[in-house]
Amino acid sequence: MTSPQISVHNLSLNLGNKPVLSGLNFAIARGQFIGLIGPNGAGKSSLLRCLYRYWEQTEGEILYAGKPVSDYPRRAYARQVAVVLQEIPSQFNLALFEVVAMGVTPHKTLFSTVNADDKLRILEAIERVGLSHKAQQQFDSLSGGEKQRAMIARAMVQQPELLIMDEPTSHLDVKYQIQIMELAKAMGVTVIASFHDLNLAAALSDELLVLAQGTLVAQGTPLDIITPDLLSDIFGVCAEVETVPGLHRSAPGVPHIRYHYGYQL
Repeated sequence: MTSPQISVHNLSLNLGNKPVLSGLNFAIARGQFIGLIGPNGAGKSSLLRCLYRYWEQTEGEILYAGKPVSDYPRRAYARQVAVVLQEIPSQFNLALFEVVAMGVTPHKTLFSTVNADDKLRILEAIERVGLSHKAQQQFDSLSGGEKQRAMIARAMVQQPELLIMDEPTSHLDVKYQIQIMELAKAMGVTVIASFHDLNLAAALSDELLVLAQGTLVAQGTPLDIITPDLLSDIFGVCAEVETVPGLHRSAPGVPHIRYHYGYQL
């Protein structure tokens, strides 16, 4: 049996004296698209920060390809794992091309430069996200949707085995929310992405992880997970859930949430 690409065992995280995550256990198979959902403050970003080694867990372990992530040198782990965040750091005086070119950094030695093959890969990634006409434009002058597409292009250039996305669509128009997540899905790698939009998460994800108050309360397919009871218990909303066709005709349907309005909690 194939071992999981990522496995988490009894993971807990304290920040200061405050417990943020407690006793998380799950495994993710290679090639899956995993949606991470939960109310604000549930611990979604904290979990992702542990997975991409921004923070170190207080207890438990995270295994990547069967080996503790702490055993990987930082550069070696960066060759495997790319990250796209909600808040995009400012890139002063850099063109879009130069920002996307940062994706080759984990594959380079300290003083090596971008070569012809690298440039071709960078240009192909920029074209794939539909930004060829803005390759030399200042990154900071781009719209939010364009910046996030550039971040996806940078991840493509990085050629990771795992893409971690922390609510990358929260401030985007609907068109770009769908486009960014479909670009990520089309990369053909394992994806772990946190979502605010539950319908978007249900439409794109193979499985969902549900966090509440720092604990994992549910894991399974969207059809199994998205129920009126879960929406009431975890998110505090009244809703109906219907099954609609999935992205592919051969795939089972996906749940679609219809929220109730005008009621008193």
